[in-house]
Amino acid sequence: MNEPIRMPPAEVLAELPVSAWQGPFDASLQERARAALEGGKVLYFPALAFRPTEEELPLLKQDAAGAARKNISLDPAQGAAQNLSLTGDEAARLAAMMERFGRGAARLLSDLLPGYAPHLERARTSFRPVEIAGRHYSPRHDDRLLHVDAFPSRPMRGRRILRLFSNIAPDGAPRAWRVGEDFARYAARFAPKVRPALPGSARLLQLAGLTKSRRSGYDHLMLGLHDLGKFDAAWQAVSPRAEVSFPAGSTWACFTDQVLHAALAGHCALEQTFYLPIEAMGDPASAPVRVLERMTGRALV
Repeated sequence: MNEPIRMPPAEVLAELPVSAWQGPFDASLQERARAALEGGKVLYFPALAFRPTEEELPLLKQDAAGAARKNISLDPAQGAAQNLSLTGDEAARLAAMMERFGRGAARLLSDLLPGYAPHLERARTSFRPVEIAGRHYSPRHDDRLLHVDAFPSRPMRGRRILRLFSNIAPDGAPRAWRVGEDFARYAARFAPKVRPALPGSARLLQLAGLTKSRRSGYDHLMLGLHDLGKFDAAWQAVSPRAEVSFPAGSTWACFTDQVLHAALAGHCALEQTFYLPIEAMGDPASAPVRVLERMTGRALV
């Protein structure tokens, strides 16, 4: 049986000496962070901890989430958390903690990546209290499998998905990730296998309310890459990967539409999602939409 190609963690991580959630940051550090991020690496901040208050610590428990989904989400526009099992003051305190994290994440990335700052759109904040290991999911929803992010109901139309995570497990449990091969190599393997969208399907999905806007060719292709990679058990078993561990008290960020990633184990992590137009990037040619356009020879948005 073939063995997977093992990559050293240093090949996929860019470790940065950041310990504060706001700048100022040196210009050379800012450029290093941008280049690594756009080059498909995970920015790793081993000394950057998000610290819950004494009142918030009792809320960091796996049964804080409701039965509907494994994560608790917060819409920054509304300020209300969803999928909570907590009620009353406990629910309000957890939502306030998530909002504090979201604001801190926005400030950090704006100061560290000043070229992005005017264009970053803050999306949902999530608290992920439930232990990943030992749970059972369908392949499409199993984030323990290597994948790139693509949203069935929210077309990105080429915009980037930038996510920042922080491990706040009160028992010190690490967050175990697997990071996979270069996006271009992954896309070259699976993009030719993505079936073309049915004529008129993007308009029908939007009219039916199944998507928030009309899917582009890029969105159709990215959803196909997401699913084909997850359903290919042979590729999942042997594809190149690096095993990385993020200790409690550490933070990390990456473009999850570019970095092949899988979350293998861990609980009690916070995550903040941002959207970014590719025009705000230092190197727009590295964006997945541009990689796929060069590969297919056609405009995808």
